[in-house]
Amino acid sequence: MAELSRPAVSGGLLTAPDDTGLKRTINWTGGFWIASGVPALVLFSIGSIAATIGTPSVLVWTVSVIFGLVQSLTYAEVAGMYPHKSGGASVYGAMAWAPYSKFVAPISVWCNWFAWSPVLAIGAGLAAGYVLTALFPANALINTWSLKLFSLGFLKEGLEVRINAQFVIAAAFLLLVFAVQHHGILRAARVQTIVGIAVLVPLLVVGVVPLFTGDVVTHNFAPFVPLSGAWNLHGWTLFAGGLFLAAWSAYAFETAVCYTREFRNPGRDTVKAILSAGLACLVIYLLVPVAFQGSLGVKRLVTDPIVAGTGVAAAMVDMVGGAAVIGNLLTVMLILALLLTIMTTMAGSSRTLYQGSVDGWLPRYLGKVNKHGAPARAMWTDLCFNLILLLLSDYVFVLAASTVCYMIFNFLNLNAGWLHRIDNAHVERPWRAPTILLALGGVLAFVNALLLGWGANVWGPGALWSGLIFAAVVIPVFLFRHYVRDKGVFPESMWARAAGDTSTAMPVKRAGIRPYVALGGGVLMVVLGQVLSHLAG
Repeated sequence: MAELSRPAVSGGLLTAPDDTGLKRTINWTGGFWIASGVPALVLFSIGSIAATIGTPSVLVWTVSVIFGLVQSLTYAEVAGMYPHKSGGASVYGAMAWAPYSKFVAPISVWCNWFAWSPVLAIGAGLAAGYVLTALFPANALINTWSLKLFSLGFLKEGLEVRINAQFVIAAAFLLLVFAVQHHGILRAARVQTIVGIAVLVPLLVVGVVPLFTGDVVTHNFAPFVPLSGAWNLHGWTLFAGGLFLAAWSAYAFETAVCYTREFRNPGRDTVKAILSAGLACLVIYLLVPVAFQGSLGVKRLVTDPIVAGTGVAAAMVDMVGGAAVIGNLLTVMLILALLLTIMTTMAGSSRTLYQGSVDGWLPRYLGKVNKHGAPARAMWTDLCFNLILLLLSDYVFVLAASTVCYMIFNFLNLNAGWLHRIDNAHVERPWRAPTILLALGGVLAFVNALLLGWGANVWGPGALWSGLIFAAVVIPVFLFRHYVRDKGVFPESMWARAAGDTSTAMPVKRAGIRPYVALGGGVLMVVLGQVLSHLAG
């Protein structure tokens, strides 16, 4: 592993050591294929969304992915401003908040990582479950064996730490993905191109075939009202809960900008990667929910196997027709889809940890790359964290907390778009979002804050507070890194806008009190959402 030398203090900043760092080896198509695991997420949330809202679940997916596409335009602009940085929108957005608060920036980076990282455990666990279901009967010893290590019932009833066959297989999947990505982003992109084609083509088939065969019937969309029976306050609360859940999947293609530091031409490749990934998600997230609900109906969608993800393959066979051979092929496709999602997640989340360390927000040890230019230490951290999650008998509460963090990240980074326009208007932007869409992204920041307060408790009691606690965990981590390890100064390279840039001055704060007003407004929207949620009962 290529180690970096300890930085020296120079004036008020830490002088950054020479670091070859991440390597520029991919173009925008590589970024697209690395992000191609996002469309498959719809398959593993489609039952949960239907169980949350009912027949309007197709509208939830449509609204959510359109929100995500609008938001991506802001992220594409700010990513182009920092062609030498990796780690995604949270890193670029953190640079807008840093002059106004040392603490908002690390929260943004941390929330982005924590929102993504549990996908590794969830995806690997589901893939392992598919393997066991396909190879062994439900009552086989390998499916029923479990070694309980200890109970965590004080956190959640029935929660325990255990080892079983699902853990062993899921851990093997995670190690396989780690091995692929350990050799750098170029090899990972090549592997994901092959896997991505094997996943996206069947997804398109599933989304299109029922429309042409006439299996999508209108009565499966009626009555078009929430499960509450009417579009009253309770019904709108369910709809807000559906949008809250869907955001974790439908916004997630923003991960395409995590690789700016590894694009050969970041100014051109960044916007192409995120927009192409967004358009792919738009097609899949519009077609697949309509095909599933129109063919199967809500009653089938909300059954336990589909909600849990294990019954998706059987449902797809019923939609497109075919015998056991088709079912087995679709099961293999779903396993590949999960592996693709895991690869997407490990690539993006590890680079968020890496850049957070390089910029002085997170522990130093994460800011190292190996000889292949891969952030190996950050990848090991992701791997170990998720192996711990895999030991848990139920990690739904972690998923709920991660979704809360994801909404916090989106709020901060959508506001970072207009903050950059005010404070850094002079900085070159390879791609500039239309001002009206940048402003719309700012409005969606507050919509997300409202959904956070209004829809989180639909997921489960205490979901909001558990997420806020997880978000706050980074504060002591940052305090130790910044004030103990770095003596209260940031790395010299943090403010630099390009490789070799020697300008280390903090931007002039031209926005005045507006960033603080935005933060206060976000808090008020969350409180308003909580009030609406409680009034709905």
